[in-house]
Parts: sequence; structure tokens; C-alpha cells
Amino acid sequence: MIKLLRTDAAHADFHALVRELDVDIARRDGEEFDFYKQFNGVENLAGVVLAYADGQAVGCGGFRRLEDDSAEIKRMFVDPTVRGQGVASKVLAELEAWAKELGATRCILETGSRFHEAMALYQKQGYQRVANYGPYVGVEDSRCFEKVMG
Repeated sequence: MIKLLRTDAAHADFHALVRELDVDIARRDGEEFDFYKQFNGVENLAGVVLAYADGQAVGCGGFRRLEDDSAEIKRMFVDPTVRGQGVASKVLAELEAWAKELGATRCILETGSRFHEAMALYQKQGYQRVANYGPYVGVEDSRCFEKVMG
């Protein structure tokens, strides 16, 4: 059974999972990792959701609020040993609900073209591909998505 915890970016379990995420991204993105890393700081996150299975942190995600009543989903990660069990969907749904409670009318996110499973997850959860936004404009390997909150 998966338990979710709303917390902040200072949580030690979040930092441990983000380190694993960074290793995975660096492996997949290679030389492009440094470019993306500059946009993945955790200091401006409004909220973090951690997923636990049997008392161990197995997934995470966060969001930051933007000035236009949007929330940007950041730092989504699920431990490879529990992938395919719905952990990411649960974390994402909790992030969306929390952002909506705080007044967000849509969620946006960016992922890389090499992250096929992430793009499949986001599309399954109702996200639509949109033009690259902000720092990702013109970045060939970036894929941006949005979901209007109902």
C-alpha cells in the first residue's frame, strides 16, 4: 500500500530521491544534463509529495507556483523497483490537488525527449503537449505539457 505525505523541499527523503533522479537524468541526457540542471533547483518549490511503501520513500514530486496561476510540476521520480505500480500517478494526482487548493488553474511541466515513460504517464493523466515555454523555448529535446484543472 502506498502512503502519500505532503511536505516541503527540506525533507531528507526528498533529497535522497532527487539524488537518484539526478543520476538517472545524467545517464540519459549525457552532456545536456548541466543545461537542464539549472532549472531543477528545489528551493522554490511550494510543495513536495513523497510516496512511501512499507515505510520506505519510493517516489516524489514537487511543484512551484507561477505568477499566472499555474503550477509547474518538478522533480517527479519513482524508484525503479516499484515502477508500474501506479506510484507516479498517485504522486502526480496529489500534486495537482494541492496546487489547485492553492489556486492553480493549470499545471505545466517539462520532460526530455528520452523520457518516454514520463511522457506516457503525463498523457495518460490528461496532459496535452504544448509549445515549449520559458527556458525550454527552442530546446529541441524538451517536451512541454499542460493540464487545465477542472
